[in-house]
Amino acid sequence: MALDVCTLTRGSIPLLVSFPHAGTDIPPAMARRMTPAALAVADTDWHLPELYAFVRILGASTLVPRYSRYVIDLNRPPEDSNLYPGQDSTGLVPLDSFRREALYQAGQAPDASETDERRATYWQPYHDALRSELDRLRAAHGVAVLWEAHSIASVLPRFFEGKLPDLNLGTADGRSCAPPLQAAAEAVLRSQTLFTHVSNGRFKGGYNTREYGRPAQGLHALQMEMCHGTYMDEAPPFAYRSELATRVQPLLQRMLEAVMKACA
Repeated sequence: MALDVCTLTRGSIPLLVSFPHAGTDIPPAMARRMTPAALAVADTDWHLPELYAFVRILGASTLVPRYSRYVIDLNRPPEDSNLYPGQDSTGLVPLDSFRREALYQAGQAPDASETDERRATYWQPYHDALRSELDRLRAAHGVAVLWEAHSIASVLPRFFEGKLPDLNLGTADGRSCAPPLQAAAEAVLRSQTLFTHVSNGRFKGGYNTREYGRPAQGLHALQMEMCHGTYMDEAPPFAYRSELATRVQPLLQRMLEAVMKACA
C-alpha cells in the first residue's frame, strides 16, 4: 500500500480483532486546516489495542489503523449512507465531533474530490487487509470470526439518552453471526455483575459487522462497544487505567473464548 495506514498481525486461530477507531494520527497538511477540537482527537477508541493485548496470546490476528477516524471513518459504508436511519450520525469523513464541535476551520472542509481521495488512500487499504485476512482464516480453518473492538464516552447526548451500558454487544440483530456465537457471548455477560450490558441496543454493529458477517458462508462478526470508563479516564488526557482494565480484561477474554468454542 502507498501509505502505512494499518498494521495487520496474523495469528493462528480463526479470530481477527479489528480496531477501526483506535488510530490517532492526522497528516500534517490536513491538520493545518483543522480546529483545536479536531487535533485533540477526543472521539478515539482510546487504548483498545493495549486493553486487548491478551488476544495475541490466544493466537488471534489483529488489525490496527494508524490514522484517526477524523481522517476517515473505517466503520462507515463507502457511499456514506446512515447505518441508523432517523438517528443522528457522523459521516464517512466527519465534519464535526460527537459533541458537535467543528473539525475544520472556516472554508477548509473537504470537498467530494478529497473525500474520494481519502477513501482510496485510507479506507480501501484497511478493508482490503480486513477482507484478505478473513479469507485467509476461513481457508485455513473453514470458519472465521471478526470481533469489532470499539469504545466510546459513556454519556453522549447527541447519540443516546443518559448513560450507555458498560458493554454493548452488537450482531446486527442476530444477522452477522450464527445464533450459538451470540448466545455464548451473552451467557458470559450474564454470568457477571460488575458491568452493565445489553445486546443489539443503541449499537447493533457498524458497517464492518454488517458487511463481513456472513454466517451462511462461515464468516461471523460481532461488535463490542465499551464505555471508556470501564478501563480509562473519560476526561483529557484520556489516561489508561490498569486497575480498571484488569477488571474487564478477564471478561473480554472469556467472551472471546466462548465465542470461539461455539464456532468450533
